[in-house]
Formats: sequence, structure tokens, C-alpha cells
Amino acid sequence: MTEGKATRWRATGERLIFASMITFIAALALGATVSAPSVTPSNDSLAARIEARVAEVPDAQVGVAYHKLGSGDSLFLNADTSFHAASTMKVPIMIQLFRRVDAGKLSLDQQLPVVNQFNSIVDGSPYTLNENDDSDSAMYALVGTKVSVRDLITHMITRSSNLATNTLVALADAKQAEATMRSLGAMRIRVLRGVEDQKAFDQGLNNTTTARDLAIILTAIQENRAASKKSCEAMRNVLLAQEFNEGIPAELPPGTRVAHKTGSITEIMHDAAIVYPEHGPTYVLVVLTRGIKDENVSHKLIADISQLVYAHALGKAPSA
Repeated sequence: MTEGKATRWRATGERLIFASMITFIAALALGATVSAPSVTPSNDSLAARIEARVAEVPDAQVGVAYHKLGSGDSLFLNADTSFHAASTMKVPIMIQLFRRVDAGKLSLDQQLPVVNQFNSIVDGSPYTLNENDDSDSAMYALVGTKVSVRDLITHMITRSSNLATNTLVALADAKQAEATMRSLGAMRIRVLRGVEDQKAFDQGLNNTTTARDLAIILTAIQENRAASKKSCEAMRNVLLAQEFNEGIPAELPPGTRVAHKTGSITEIMHDAAIVYPEHGPTYVLVVLTRGIKDENVSHKLIADISQLVYAHALGKAPSA
């Protein structure tokens, strides 16, 4: 699978006399408490460092959204450009399911039958998933059995199970999940379908997101606005159990907890996180990438951007 011709790398939110106003508006969108609209020299320097690192990777297009919670310290680079969401779309599905739990319409202990046959949103035709293309092949041993909603959510997030995801999408209702994202302030994200619907992909009917929207969504989970306080705590715990840690957490100091969701398809690699430094402020960081053929290069780029942001957030000099 390939993306169309991608937009060129461009930085937004830190240029000339408009920089302070843009950052101020962005911070408000994330629910921050802002005393005055300003971009500090350190933010300018952070943007320059990130741009320089991205420039080292030929053909890379990268979107970054960073926000230190409870402050106006934010940085948005290419943050409103739409990317294929890959598996980051599983976070809106999780939120919608927990909202249904809060409304008394669903129990996390409810048992769902696991089947490997789904219907395309294009024409309703059936399709199946290939366990060799799924990061959680163990789920396929459960086909023909019933699994709790709780366990399916865990597989969907921590191991990015496509089979668990497609089992849950109809229950969550993709349209309702997208409407919920709008209510949280994520205005560009699209939640259309489950994964591996090739007919939909061929027609450009894809789940998409922006770095800013994912940052808004994760901020809502951290601030107990995405669902009830109990449900948001449960979602954070699921995100903290993420098993794929080659991106944002990879180069952070020991003791740094990271609640995050990754996503990848061909030449696309994302990571979206709430970061809890052991001795420092909580912040949200989203890094979306495309156009990079080597997954190891993508992972390293995301990890290096994460390290730069961590140093900024804690007021430390970046590592050489």
C-alpha cells in the first residue's frame, strides 16, 4: 500500500510575528491555561532542532504536536496536515467503547464472538484478515471463541491487534466515534472503518488524522474529559501497557512512563503519547511520519524527536 504524492515538509506555528498568536490558539485548543501568548526562544530552538533532525532523512514528511499540560508551552510543526491514521485510529474506538460503558450500554465483561470475516464499507462484500500481517497473530487462535470486551480492547491497544479491532469497530460505531472526536475538539480526524478493508483503501476511504488532533484526544484522556474519570484512568492504564516501544519511549530515561499508541503501514510510522517524566511535568507528544521506507529509520527519527522534546520540557540541554 502506498500513499499518494505527499505534501512537502513545512513548519507551522513558529514563524515571524504570527508565531506567538498561532501557539496561543493551539494551546487553547488543547485546553491549556495560558497567561500570555508567547513563543520562547527555547521553543524556537526546539523547532529548529527538530527540523534539522527531520532534514537528515530524505523524503521524510513529519507532523509534530507537543504540549506541556497546564501551561502554554506548545509546539506544532506540520500539525494540521492529514496523515493515514494507521493504528492510531484505535484510540478513538477505545474512547467510544468506554463512553458506552459509562452510559450503561456496554459491559467490559461482555463476551463477543471472534470471527475472521468482515464487510467492506464500500459494498458490504466480505473480507478476511491475514494473521501474518497482524502484529498480534495469537488472537487468531481465539477465532470461534468468545472474548471479553476488556480483553479485546487490551489486545487492540497494547499489541495493535487488527482482529480485535475489527471485532470492536461495529460495537463502537465508527461514525459515532468520529462524532465524539469532534465533541472533544479534534476537527480533522476521520474514523471511517476497521483495518485492512482493501476496497475502501483503493477508493481513498481511509481513517486519517493530524498530529494536533491526536494531541487533543490524548490530552482529553489525561484530563478525564474523554470519558468518565474511572474510564479515562482505565484507558491510561491500557496505553501504559503498550508493548511496542521503539518510538517515543525508546531513548527516554529509565523511570519515564509513557502511555501511547503506535501505528504503521507501508512507509508510515506514528507514535502518540502522554509522557510522565519521573521528575518533571506531564506532556503530550505526537509524531507522525511518512515517506520513510526503512522502519528502523522511522523509529530512530521518532525516538530522537522525543528525546529533543523531553530535554526541552524538563529544561535540560539536549543530548549530543
